[in-house]
Amino acid sequence: MAELAALEDPKARKVNEKHGDDHGVNLGKLRALAKRLKTQQELARRLWETDDTAAKLLATLICRPKAFERDELDAMLREARTPKVHDWLVNYVVKKSAHAEELRLAWFADSDPVVASAGWALTTERVAKKPEGLDLAGLLDVIEAEMKDAPDRLQWAMNSCLAQIGISHAEHRAHALDIGERLEVLKDYPTPPNCTSPFAPIWITEMVRRQHDE
Repeated sequence: MAELAALEDPKARKVNEKHGDDHGVNLGKLRALAKRLKTQQELARRLWETDDTAAKLLATLICRPKAFERDELDAMLREARTPKVHDWLVNYVVKKSAHAEELRLAWFADSDPVVASAGWALTTERVAKKPEGLDLAGLLDVIEAEMKDAPDRLQWAMNSCLAQIGISHAEHRAHALDIGERLEVLKDYPTPPNCTSPFAPIWITEMVRRQHDE
């Protein structure tokens, strides 16, 4: 904790707080610290329990994902608080856990939109890597009906799923593009130069173009 406190940078905190993340640690330095510590499951658990955002981020990098029980991961997601901790927990821990599919189904149907967004993130992973058994047309119907008025983080996760269906599954591409064009979600999202817009029609078209170029 003392080392993390020493890495605190007021400028980094100011930038992070704009995104809802209450920490001021440069993520490159955090990753370097994690690399030095290597995997330490007990330390990861204790860091998580501090409820300090930087400590929780470090915990996701040094834990052993397969060591967590299903209910433990469910509780951790609900305690994640900030977007970055939520994101790293889902991507670095839950996705590598034996409980990922069970949690995907439970979270997908959760009444808390932030928890539901984790279910959608895990669904997007399956759309890309293991779509067998998923009802892609059904997912598009839910996105079409609910994405426009969904809270920010849930909307972002649904939009990512929409884009991934369009990118990975040619047979659903026209429908995905049509939904994106009509709903106009994230159409005006400020996108830095050399970055792809999160507006689904632009995102899908660009990624498909790159696949063809390869």
